[in-house]
Amino acid sequence: MDYLSDLTVQRLAKAEPMMWSNPKLTAAKAALAKLELGVKDVDDAAARLARFAPYIRRRFPETAESGGLIESPLTEIPAMLWRIRHEYAAPVEGRLFIKRDSDLPISGSIKARGGIYEVLKHAETLAKDAGMLDEGDDYAKLCNDEFRSFFSKYSVQVASTGNLGLSIGVMSAALGFKATVHMSADAREWKKRLLRSRGVSVIEYPDDYSAAVINGRKASELDPMSYFVDDENSLDLFLGYSVAAERLKAQLDEEGVEVNAEHPLFVYIPCGVGGGPGGVTFGLKLIYGDDVHVFFVEPVNAPCMALGMATGLNSKICVQDIGLSGKTEADGLAVGRASGFVGNVMEGLLSGEFTVEDGRLYDYMRSLIQSQELFAEPSACAAFEGPVGLYTHKEGLEYMQKHALEGRMKHATHIVWATGGSLVPEHEREKYAATYIK
Repeated sequence: MDYLSDLTVQRLAKAEPMMWSNPKLTAAKAALAKLELGVKDVDDAAARLARFAPYIRRRFPETAESGGLIESPLTEIPAMLWRIRHEYAAPVEGRLFIKRDSDLPISGSIKARGGIYEVLKHAETLAKDAGMLDEGDDYAKLCNDEFRSFFSKYSVQVASTGNLGLSIGVMSAALGFKATVHMSADAREWKKRLLRSRGVSVIEYPDDYSAAVINGRKASELDPMSYFVDDENSLDLFLGYSVAAERLKAQLDEEGVEVNAEHPLFVYIPCGVGGGPGGVTFGLKLIYGDDVHVFFVEPVNAPCMALGMATGLNSKICVQDIGLSGKTEADGLAVGRASGFVGNVMEGLLSGEFTVEDGRLYDYMRSLIQSQELFAEPSACAAFEGPVGLYTHKEGLEYMQKHALEGRMKHATHIVWATGGSLVPEHEREKYAATYIK
């Protein structure tokens, strides 16, 4: 394929804000039927997290109120909706909520879902194989010294731009594993300091995320006692994220929000390599089918998932191949090559993508603070480009027309997924607040 002649690729290469509507989006039932994953896999992941809840509750007291489940609030943000309508000239209809994974306990980001889940599953496997744990046990006993001593013989390694490293590192160290995070050049310094303060080894690289992955994988392969969390290809990460959908449904039910053909649900999720947003999308499609419309949002200089899906090449193409730098202020989204696994799964499920300029991230962040007194880090605020873009790009209006949504949008529910932020130190927040002010 001569991808440089593709109109979508040409638009992406200009590093300008745009919307890509997925031409391969199909009926959810048909798209899901093609996959080897299903409800049973998500239910298994949810059951495993429930087994670990007593351990989580004891080890991390901040989860006591939720009984050891790692979950975040869903909050309606009408004042932010007003700003979107009046300051960003986007006549968004319906209600607007924020899914505050920015406030998830333990690691303060969406990565607490998939990352922590994969570490817990690995720990469970090791302990069960050693005859130390049975599924009928009270998993709180994993807090005991005998388990920490047992896990200390093993290593867990991961490559990260920041938030995944926090979730993997913090949970691995808490269990007793020797934890190593391989971090790319764009990772924030405060995240590296926080990891080291928790006893995690941090190895820094002068290159981007892909280089950290290559080096991290090699290092893990040299150690027979090491387990590498592969953000690009991990099924366990993906399923850990997917559990969020059923929990979101319960929150929407509590809010009295209907989701059906006449009351469509729109969800907008920042995207890096793709595992987190992909897993959430998969879970949502299993529950809501064609009544949910999910869009990813990426930086204009690092639109790896949009590029991979638009060309059909997925992980076989990177943003540098079309002249983009892959550099962005959105450290969690600074990924040049998307997950091929996620791209394949999303082929018939994802509605489309938006790209956003770095300056907008800070504008949205300040608007959220001023209007709702809520904080999310800049990369998380990329999600706000979703509802804005849907109503300001011609492709968004065309999408609504194509899916016969125009008369139903007044009954729509929009959810922006805030993917991180609560652990950002106050002095860093002050720096963010003074960045990209026009």
